Amino acid sequence: MTATTVPAPESLTVHGTSRVLEIRFTDGASFSIPFELMRIYSPSAEVRGHGPGQEVLQTGKRQVDILELEPVGNYAVKPTFSDGHDTGLYTWEYLYFLGQQQTQLWADYEDRLKAAGASRDDPMPQSAGAGCGHHH
Repeated sequence: MTATTVPAPESLTVHGTSRVLEIRFTDGASFSIPFELMRIYSPSAEVRGHGPGQEVLQTGKRQVDILELEPVGNYAVKPTFSDGHDTGLYTWEYLYFLGQQQTQLWADYEDRLKAAGASRDDPMPQSAGAGCGHHH
């Protein structure tokens, strides 16, 4: 299996006021990814679940901030969000995907909210973080 070659980021800038992660890649691509989008599409097991159909719909993340952005090797960053979520590893490939597919991802999210009868601003149900019990 060959890994897709994704360019490395030249720069990563956390914009606290506008709540976006600005990322510029060596191929010239540049994205401003909203913190909310990063949070609702976190690659963590807490959000994704442990298999298809186990995804946890994230709500109430419009005002989420990134408190810290920790580099992980030369391939990813691990953000700490203001709601305490800090288990997602965002690889360069995943950040590129989020940036490139933003429009479609927002549309998918809106569809999932509508199907669940929820809104972006609904508070997260308390049980949502419980998951399988061994993630904290």
